[in-house]
Amino acid sequence: MYRFLLSSRWLGWFVLVCIFAAACAWLGSWQMDRRAASLADTSRIEANYDADPVPYAEAARYFDSFEESAEWLPVRLEGTYDSSELRIIRNRPLNGRAGYEVVVPLKLDDGTAIAVNRGWLPIGNNEAGRPDTIPAAPEGRVSVVARVKPGEPALDRSAPEGQLPSIDLAAFGEQLDYPLHQGSYGLMAGEDPSAAVVPEAAPRPEVNEGLHLSYGLQWYAFGLMMFIGLGYAARQEALNRYYGRIEDEDEDDDETISAHPAPSRRRPPRKKRRPTGEEEEDAILDAQGL
Repeated sequence: MYRFLLSSRWLGWFVLVCIFAAACAWLGSWQMDRRAASLADTSRIEANYDADPVPYAEAARYFDSFEESAEWLPVRLEGTYDSSELRIIRNRPLNGRAGYEVVVPLKLDDGTAIAVNRGWLPIGNNEAGRPDTIPAAPEGRVSVVARVKPGEPALDRSAPEGQLPSIDLAAFGEQLDYPLHQGSYGLMAGEDPSAAVVPEAAPRPEVNEGLHLSYGLQWYAFGLMMFIGLGYAARQEALNRYYGRIEDEDEDDDETISAHPAPSRRRPPRKKRRPTGEEEEDAILDAQGL
């Protein structure tokens, strides 16, 4: 009843369904991977963001080499800002507004420095490509609480003097006369003493896993529905064939018919018509010579 599934047409449909289902499975797995990454980010934020500040002596390795588990962890740093090496980071939107971020090296007692992102400034009106004013960092010794953030990749674009296209710690370190930690930078959460005017602080990151689970299940469902649809179509065709609603047009059936042709029908011999009474009398008279 289902021999037609071995025809080239139905095998072609089966291959197409398998390809589509494989694509759906890949997209579903991709969404699940994104959900897992989102859940991991959420876990780190909840564990680290509001934790008590860790002394620099215990967290120095995080600035030398970034560890994902330490992201957002507050660290207490003691040192002096080097405002002469202040840098503006370009193209940093915040809540839909264009602007910049201000990064200043904080020189530590061990002779090294950590880049501290002191916050966000709106785009200026007085001079293109620069904020109108840049709040000065506190002078003298300062205690800073900064959250660990990974350094950013280099961007293939230039920036005016005193600016950087990204927080590329390697490129920033090449411009300084002292060693800069290049694994991570610090996102300022507070400083003591505090400056009279400070850039706008970065908002708390959102804790939301998104719709990845829903999207992933939808892709898996699409892949499964393709097989269900193919099975339903095969069942309908089998029923139609069984009840003679459709003719067999498959190549395999054609080959079978060609290999075993139906016997030709011969016309039955025509029966002789029985003569009528008058015809019989005429035949008798002819035979007697009358």
